[in-house]
Amino acid sequence: MRPTFVRPLQAASTSPHEQFKLTSFVPPLPLFGGPPDSLHFGRNHSVSSSPEASSSQRWRATGTWTLECYTIARRLDHAGIKLSRRLPSTVLVNLDLNGRIIKMLSVPINARMKAVYSKLSLYPNLSFFKSHHHRTPFHHPPTSFNNLLNSGRTSKHATQIHSQLITTALLSLPFLFNNLLNLYAKCGCVDQTLLLFSSAPDVSKDVVSWTSLITQLTRSKRPFKALTFFNQMRLSGVYPNHYTLSAVLSACTDTMVSVHGEQMHSLVWKHGFHAEVFVVSALVDMYAKCCDMRMAEKVFEEMPVRNLVSWNSMIVGFLQNKLYDQAIFFFKTLLLENLTALDEVSFSSVFSACANAGNLAFGKQVHGVALKLGVRNLVYINNSLIDMYSKCGLFNEVAKLFSNIGARDVVTWNIMIMACVHNHNYEDACNSFWMMRKKGSIPDEASYSSVLHSCANLATLYQGTLIHNQIIRSGFVKNLCVASSLIKMYAKCGSLVDAFQIFEEIEDRNVVCWTAIITACQQHGHANRVVELFEQMLREGIKPDYITFVSVLSACSHTGRVEEGFFYFNSMIKLHGIFPGHEHYACIVDLLSRAGELNRAKRFIELMPIKPDASVWGALLSACRNHSNLVMGKEVALKLFELEPDNPGNYVLLCNILTRNGMLNEADKVRRKMERIGVRKEPGCSWIDVKNSTYVFTVHDKSHEKTKEIYEMLENLKELVKKKGYVAETEFAINTAEEYKEQSLWYHTEKLALAFGLLSLPAGAPIRIKKNLRTCGDCHTVMKFASEIFAREIIVRDINRFHHFTNGICSCGDYW
Repeated sequence: MRPTFVRPLQAASTSPHEQFKLTSFVPPLPLFGGPPDSLHFGRNHSVSSSPEASSSQRWRATGTWTLECYTIARRLDHAGIKLSRRLPSTVLVNLDLNGRIIKMLSVPINARMKAVYSKLSLYPNLSFFKSHHHRTPFHHPPTSFNNLLNSGRTSKHATQIHSQLITTALLSLPFLFNNLLNLYAKCGCVDQTLLLFSSAPDVSKDVVSWTSLITQLTRSKRPFKALTFFNQMRLSGVYPNHYTLSAVLSACTDTMVSVHGEQMHSLVWKHGFHAEVFVVSALVDMYAKCCDMRMAEKVFEEMPVRNLVSWNSMIVGFLQNKLYDQAIFFFKTLLLENLTALDEVSFSSVFSACANAGNLAFGKQVHGVALKLGVRNLVYINNSLIDMYSKCGLFNEVAKLFSNIGARDVVTWNIMIMACVHNHNYEDACNSFWMMRKKGSIPDEASYSSVLHSCANLATLYQGTLIHNQIIRSGFVKNLCVASSLIKMYAKCGSLVDAFQIFEEIEDRNVVCWTAIITACQQHGHANRVVELFEQMLREGIKPDYITFVSVLSACSHTGRVEEGFFYFNSMIKLHGIFPGHEHYACIVDLLSRAGELNRAKRFIELMPIKPDASVWGALLSACRNHSNLVMGKEVALKLFELEPDNPGNYVLLCNILTRNGMLNEADKVRRKMERIGVRKEPGCSWIDVKNSTYVFTVHDKSHEKTKEIYEMLENLKELVKKKGYVAETEFAINTAEEYKEQSLWYHTEKLALAFGLLSLPAGAPIRIKKNLRTCGDCHTVMKFASEIFAREIIVRDINRFHHFTNGICSCGDYW
């Protein structure tokens, strides 16, 4: 039935605004509906679309269908249209969503009307149609559309060309339909591609169409959707080609479900593509990424012809499955096969394998091959090369390579920052981050995580806050990896309140976030809170990991929860399928030792299913020091000297045990042994931040500009704490004559930092001190008295944990 149109209005009774008012709407044209036989202008007006139509008629037709291409494209914000300037000045039209004219006026265009046009006009944006305005849309040849589709760059272009193809009834041509799919794919318009494909008749869909759609779904990380359309393709009777199978194999790889890949493997044989290198290489890559290297090797060995892609797939597969030696072996075989065929994937993969395997010698040889083949200057290879030297501990070589690189991307900067972190050059890591920002590189989540790790180890709260502000501005604050790093940074800088605030703002918390906040509470001595958070984590359905249990067991040991600690330890295997490691066994030893059950702890070590390492025996030696158990202490120390002959901490612990038991001569023998074998205790130092500057103190330090005031404050503090009942614990004064032992205790680094903090920080402000070693018992006692005397919180972070001193009480419960 012919549609009813609005009767044309007379110019004399209509205002310009009314002339452009869209008065009725009808459903839009189907996406594959062809144009009508003629264009209707009002009740009795029509213009033929034939080439013989008059010039004015052709203009009207062109203008009408040009608007339709916009209405189909949902450009409905423009209700009227100003047709091409060459359109006769007496023709004004309004159209419905189908492109049919619902108003036509023949009035002269005056200045006022032009002002209305400027608000409601819609110009064609495709230069092709501008330059071919003298043709009706039905006379654009298909090749012209094909050129437009190949040269299109944006989703706007795709939509406009799509509209023109609808109006010209050319969209049913398979090659134009396929090119339009490709254009949408190139623009990343997945939803538009799905809509176009689903509404197209089957006659327009060939193997190229299906393959284009499946490839785009795979690239947009919708693998299950890609597999669904592949099944529909087979049901429709269209046979896949080698490009189709390659795309589907990539989708199977993304699903990480091996059964999908096995089904595709059978289809490869069924359709006779088992000899196609392109397809079989994708099959090798699929098995490798699904962690089935046995099948990957089998398929690889059965290949009649192997190309570089198949070799690289095997090398990368071994690398991803942590089979580093096999990756190096395959690379060596590839060198023998064809030296000139190597590319950046080959080199970067083998550099990563050498880095993780610690095979620096072969890595240097490959470096020489890369220089010989002239691929050394590729950024991708340089990044892997820097990473290899970094993980092998050659930081000087890393700095040299980095300085010689001209083009640096964000990965290059990240590797350099992580190299500094790996070598404990935390200040250089922070400096590299700010230099990266200065050079114009935009940090990603790896950049922020690495630099926050550096701030955490330096305990620089001010710099960490600055980076937090950068994270907020860059939009990474909701990134779970970055948020977890923020929690760790604030916790290690002594601000547990800020750590909890970050944790509470995370919407979808994963196990890393939970573990970060649980570990933070454990480090700050809030053992009860650790257990509460762990139980809440389990209630929310989050499965704990290896590190989570380390913090939970440590918390149980600090609160004397022996039975509860054993329950969590046993639940690791029974409930969560996690096999305990040395760290967990060390926590149980510490748990029993703190409860005074040293013999039971020793028996537990002897019954361990794995060989105890230094961390396990070290926990027992610390307990022997705390309980002054001389016999067991000597026995455990001898075991540790065998495991760690160069660790000065074990010798110092034994000296403390001997000194506490009055065996000063024996303690001197241990110290002489240290000198004889070249083992030196790491010099202690403490540092404190005041007004965005860091001040470092060593033992008996007099290098500070306020040295006189600092030592006067120490004397004043000594008198005050003695009035509170302080008695010097002289056993912590080592290598000092008896008459000078008490005085030497007041030259310890954390006491100097405390005095400087009392002088420099505002009254009532918390004092945050960091120390590179375990804080001694005498300093711990003085900190408790000072927190009560000066009525302020003192936070000390030593190598093991945080100590929060408030009103004469420490959060560690005097056991650390």
